[in-house]
Amino acid sequence: MPILKTSNVLTAMIAKLRVSDGALFYAVFGSHPGCGATFLTTGGPVFTLFQRDDCHLCDQALIVLAQARVTGLESVFIDDAPELASRYGTRVPVLRDGRGRELDWPFDVATVTAWMANHLA
Repeated sequence: MPILKTSNVLTAMIAKLRVSDGALFYAVFGSHPGCGATFLTTGGPVFTLFQRDDCHLCDQALIVLAQARVTGLESVFIDDAPELASRYGTRVPVLRDGRGRELDWPFDVATVTAWMANHLA
């Protein structure tokens, strides 16, 4: 059996994270090999997290996004996509909204929340 790398483990399973108010939040849901994972959606805008495999910063970004209760999030690994690797390279993790605006790491819950509010405005 192959050993899974950290990022694949985080995005391939349903992660229950405790957020500051103590509520359980399902961070990642329904992934399939090679395509990252998709957060639960509520019909809102879609956000994309560009990440690398075995990237501890990407793992931290997923936790921040779960704590910020980001919905409609698609996770995309850039390792096997030369055009994405060329564009994002060492910038990952990068969060992009449906309009093409991008938020580079590092970010925290407050930054993500403000950025998303600006997206909806």
